Amino acid sequence: MPTFIAINEAIARDVTITRFYVILSCKVVEKLYFIRVGGTAMGGVAGALTKAGEQVFGSEEVIFEPMKSYLADCGVTVFPTFDGSRLIETSPDIVVVGNAVSRGNEELEVALERKMNCVSLPQVIASKLIGTHTSIVIAGTHGKTTTTAMTANMLEVGGLGPGFLIGGVPGNFDVSCRPASASGSVFISEGDEYDSAYFDKRSKFLHYKPDIAVVNNIEFDHADIFDDLEQIKKSFRLFIRLVPRSGVVLANGDDPVVLEVLKDACSPVETFGFGEGCFWRIVDFVAGAYGSSFTVFREGTSIGEFHSPVTGGFNALNMLVAIVCGHRLGMSLKQLQAGTSSYISPKRRMQEKGSWRGALVIDDFGHHPTAIKQTIDAIIDRYPNRRVVACFEPRSNTTTRNFYQKELADCFSRAGAVAIGALDRPWRYSETERLNLSELANALPSPHFVLSLDQGKEPDWGRFIKDWLESIVQPDDLLVTFSNGDFGGLRQMIAAESIIEQ
Repeated sequence: MPTFIAINEAIARDVTITRFYVILSCKVVEKLYFIRVGGTAMGGVAGALTKAGEQVFGSEEVIFEPMKSYLADCGVTVFPTFDGSRLIETSPDIVVVGNAVSRGNEELEVALERKMNCVSLPQVIASKLIGTHTSIVIAGTHGKTTTTAMTANMLEVGGLGPGFLIGGVPGNFDVSCRPASASGSVFISEGDEYDSAYFDKRSKFLHYKPDIAVVNNIEFDHADIFDDLEQIKKSFRLFIRLVPRSGVVLANGDDPVVLEVLKDACSPVETFGFGEGCFWRIVDFVAGAYGSSFTVFREGTSIGEFHSPVTGGFNALNMLVAIVCGHRLGMSLKQLQAGTSSYISPKRRMQEKGSWRGALVIDDFGHHPTAIKQTIDAIIDRYPNRRVVACFEPRSNTTTRNFYQKELADCFSRAGAVAIGALDRPWRYSETERLNLSELANALPSPHFVLSLDQGKEPDWGRFIKDWLESIVQPDDLLVTFSNGDFGGLRQMIAAESIIEQ
């Protein structure tokens, strides 16, 4: 009997040791279920996690290309309905609740009833993609997508194999999200101040464990989440206080609101900008038809000259962030210059689409007065002596209200003609709350066209704008569309009649 017991103890010990080494050598694969997987961020992360070896499922009633094909190619199983029984059948370890998911969604209700592990997308990004990597988080009211794309390309050129999450379709990569490479140790996140999920009203960037926290600018936005600028400043204060003492806060030294928030920083701070007092400074900035050139100074000493294929002072500051990140991570001047010159803009960021009635068509995502003004200025710098015909769709929760009544008129001051599209869901606000279209029309330069509330009820209201454009657009004009939506079909209508890159 003692011999029998000894043999069993030895077997048990060997099994325990074997299990220990299996755990050390094998990645534990988890099953994740994404409710509303079809969005840019949700789908991008789902695909990236599948490529990283996780088993991923998702649901979406209507999913568009190219996301539909992308998820299929990655191996993500997508169900076309929100069916609670599917959630039970797949038995996921983690249920990722998209930002667009609310109570009443059948899958969410089942997940809550069954006490499943429900988390927000930012929580998954933090645990599965950022992990213990060096975390670079790009935040600010404007320029997040562009700056994140610039930084990802910069570090890629430097051979650092970064992982990234970009809130758009980048020009230098074929995906918007990917894990860090096997040899990489950096993850770059577009840090949005918007809330994380219906159950987590914290800003997304508060989950991302920043080692390098970038604050590009701070203005009021997201009126459906924040009551005023003070609430937004509070989120940014919390964000910069997450940076460890070994990290750094990179902050726009030309932005007075950013400088105010910096007073609460607990970590080293390095400012960047055009101003003389900035730690990192751009001098000798020149914009032209083929981009821009500038010299970068660090604490008053030049580190080199750079040429960027994109124009505009705001884009130079965005690129400066990428240069600083690369410099801090050990890239050489030659690599930094190559990372700058090789950048390709994401889609819908001053994207030149082709020709319509002899006018150059430029598509932009801009939906905030500051971003619109900066983009128009940059386009005029690139194409002097050509008329800008600007078309704007007031679609965000901020621009459909009257928060920026005066600023929306002022931002088009350099345009030669302006068209304003339909207010998105105007019935949500009282007449005193929503953007006053009559007042806006009176303040715009001529010629202008402002869609009425009645016209905006038509599903294809973009045709009213198109009819007006046909009467005023001339060859050699610059036709610029500003929208984070489909502009009532206008963009597709123009594309259908143009020599245009679809």
